Amino acid sequence: MESEKKFSALQVKQWLPEWDDLKWNPAEHRATPPSHFYQFSMPASLLKRLSGIYPRTTDRKRSAEDLGIQRRHDPRRSEEISRFVKYGYPWSDLSDAKRNSKDFLDLRQPGWLPTAIVINILTSGDKRKGKSIDPSDTLSVVDENNRIASVSLPESYKGLEWVPKEIAPIEVIDGQHRLWAFNGDELEGEYELPVIAFVGLDLSWQAYLFYTINIKPKKINASLAFDLYPLLRTEDWLNKTEGHVIYRETRAQELVDLLWSHENSPWYHRINMLGEPGYKGLHVSQSAWVRSLVASFIKSWEGRGVQIGGLFGSKVGEHHAVLPWARADQAAFLIVLGQQLENAISSSSGSWADDLRSIDADGQLDLQERDLAFVSQYCLLNQDQGIRSILHIYNDYFYLMADNLHLDGWGSENPTVNDIEQLSYSIETLKNDKRILNFICELSESLATFDWRSASVPGLAQDERTYKSAYRGSGGYRMLREHVLSHLSRSSKGKVSDTAKQIIEILGY
Repeated sequence: MESEKKFSALQVKQWLPEWDDLKWNPAEHRATPPSHFYQFSMPASLLKRLSGIYPRTTDRKRSAEDLGIQRRHDPRRSEEISRFVKYGYPWSDLSDAKRNSKDFLDLRQPGWLPTAIVINILTSGDKRKGKSIDPSDTLSVVDENNRIASVSLPESYKGLEWVPKEIAPIEVIDGQHRLWAFNGDELEGEYELPVIAFVGLDLSWQAYLFYTINIKPKKINASLAFDLYPLLRTEDWLNKTEGHVIYRETRAQELVDLLWSHENSPWYHRINMLGEPGYKGLHVSQSAWVRSLVASFIKSWEGRGVQIGGLFGSKVGEHHAVLPWARADQAAFLIVLGQQLENAISSSSGSWADDLRSIDADGQLDLQERDLAFVSQYCLLNQDQGIRSILHIYNDYFYLMADNLHLDGWGSENPTVNDIEQLSYSIETLKNDKRILNFICELSESLATFDWRSASVPGLAQDERTYKSAYRGSGGYRMLREHVLSHLSRSSKGKVSDTAKQIIEILGY
C-alpha cells in the first residue's frame, strides 16, 4: 500500500442556491468554499505522515503544528483508540493486568473505524503563519469523469522518512486522535481509513466544521471546544450566540478556581469564592475576578475601533493567530504574573510599600509570612479596581508584544491526569522560557514602583485620600488604568516605557 501513489476518489457535491447570497470574506479566513468535497480511503499511517501529525516535542515552532487549526492532542485518548484498533471492544477497556493475562483472549474483536477522517488539502500558495506550502509538497487532485477524481501523492514524497519542506499538505479538521493511534509500526498494516477531503478550505470554515461535527450535535461543553480548536475563540458567528458568551464567563470562572486552588498561586485561598461580605479579610470576590478576566484576558475586542484584544481570546501578532494555550497554560501565565509582581513588591523599599508594612495586620487573613505591601487589605491589589487594573495592564502589554516574545512558542506539552498537575508543569515550563519570564520581571518591577495604597489606608494625607477616592466606582477602573499606564510610560526600562506609550495612544488616553 505504501508504494501506491494515486487514489481514486468520489466527488460529492453539496451546494444550494441559497448559499449564493451568503457573504464570503477572505480577510476573515472565510473565502468562498468549494462546491464539493471528495471521498476516498488511504492507509492510516500514510495519511498521518501527510497530515503533519508528529510526536510532541518541546519545540512548538514546528511548521506542521499550527494548533490554531488542529485539535489539542490527548495521548490517553489515542492510546485507547490504538488498543481498540488492535483488538476491539471490550478488550481495549480492560486493565493492563487483564489484557496481559490469557484469561480474556475471548474478548478480542475486530477494531473497525468506519467513521471518516475530515481533512483539508492545501493548495499551492496556501499560507499558515507566514509560511507557504512548497509546490512539490502538495497533493494533486484531478477531476476525471463521471464524478470520479484522482488524488496523487506529493511529487516530493519518497516514502517513510518523508517530511514536508515547510508545512504539511493536509490539515486535519476532525479525526486527529484516530490518526495519532497509528503511532507505531505494530499498527502500520493493511488498515485504511475513510477520508472526507475538502480542497483549499479556508481556516474559519474548518473551525465551523469542527464545531458542527463535534460540539453542536453532542452538546459538549463549549469551553472544551475552545481548548481543542483555538480558532473558535474568535468566530463572530459564535460571538452572537449565547454559547460563546457563556464560554468566556465559564473559562474565567475555571481560571479563578485554579488561581484559588493551586498552592503556588499568589492568590491561593485569597479569593472570596462565595462572595460573602468581608469574608475573613478577603475583599475581591470570585465574581469580580470573573468580570475582570472577561474584560481583559478573555475579551474578544475592547470596543469599536480599539485594537487591543484579549490575549486568551483574540487573534494576536502579525499573523493574526490565536495562541494555542489551554486552560492550564492560561492559569499558569496568570500565576507567574502574580508571583513576579509579588516578588517585585517584596523587594521594593518604596515609601508606599513601607507604609503598608507598618500597619498592624491583626484581623486580616493569615498574613504572617506574606508581605503586607502585596496582601494588605489597604492595598489596591486586593480590591476590585486594582485586580482589574493589573489584568488590563498585563494583557495589553503581552497582547502587543506577542510576536516579540514568541508567545506562540510556549505552551504545555505534558497532558497529565488532573488540572493541578498540568498547571504545575505549565508553571515550570513558563519559568524556563527566559525571554518571556525576563519581560514579566521587567514589567512587574515597574508596576511595583506605583503607589498601590488605597484611599482607606490609615494616616493617609487628605489630598492623597481625595485623589485615591476617585478610583472608586465604575469610573475608577479607567482612571486607575490610565494612571498606571502614565506611570509606566516614565519607566527607566525602555520596552516597558515604549509599550506604555503605545498603549496610551491606542486607547486614546
